[in-house]
Amino acid sequence: MIWLTLLIGVIVGTFSGVVGIGGGILFVPALVWLYGMSQHKAQGTSLGALLAPVGILAFMEYYRKGNADIRIAALLAAGFLVGAYFGATGAQMIPEVLLRRIFATTLVAIGGWMFFQH
Repeated sequence: MIWLTLLIGVIVGTFSGVVGIGGGILFVPALVWLYGMSQHKAQGTSLGALLAPVGILAFMEYYRKGNADIRIAALLAAGFLVGAYFGATGAQMIPEVLLRRIFATTLVAIGGWMFFQH
């Protein structure tokens, strides 16, 4: 189980570094499917895995190549800090099946929008 968990982390980290996605997009489904976690527990576990400084090495590589804006990143992080707290508080009141559907709808909507952009 330890090796599987580490392997999932490496795979998700690789995808995150390549395409800049948040690891939760991949962690949450993996935790639900492979570990049988509830949606709530998978989301909470994913957030725990993504606590700073998980992305620091990837960020440094993008920054070295001139592909990261520290000011914008810091402002996003500050907003995320506040928003994530209120979002997590609200998520605890949403029934699991509805939370899973919100998660899936968000992925499909964003994926569809990005796919059809030219």
